Amino acid sequence: ALSSAIAPEIFGHEDIKRALLLQLVGGCTRKLPDGMRIRGDINICLMGDPGVAKSQLLKHVASITPRGVYTTGKGSSGVGLTAAITKDVTTGELALEGGALVLADRGICAIDEFDKMDEADRTAIHEVMEQQTVSVAKAGIVATLNARAAVLAAANPLYGRYNR
Repeated sequence: ALSSAIAPEIFGHEDIKRALLLQLVGGCTRKLPDGMRIRGDINICLMGDPGVAKSQLLKHVASITPRGVYTTGKGSSGVGLTAAITKDVTTGELALEGGALVLADRGICAIDEFDKMDEADRTAIHEVMEQQTVSVAKAGIVATLNARAAVLAAANPLYGRYNR
């Protein structure tokens, strides 16, 4: 099967590999007659005990996707995932820099350690998953950036393990 080519060094997890293959292929975006657009991206959250190869699957998918971005929830803030305003030191001009979700436009953004993110940072991802855009209104800059990325997240259960 084609799904066995995804992370062949990891034994088992056939259903998960099939789901990741479907995410890589993606659905079809539909535009309805009234102008509404239905996204075709598939968002996945892998939930499991530590040590069951969630991170390796995320890294592998991010590496084989043309626009794959891998980041960790612990080290990323909501601004790092969406967009940030930076100031050029030489000219003093403000610039808008896209975060991981904007850089993964038309690709997959793999977010590891999703459970360790702050709740406020996690809510920054909601607009991307629903509207597929990032809205920024900071320092006099108002912009809407495309972030048509599928989100692949991995998290550990509450208290670290199932059936504790």
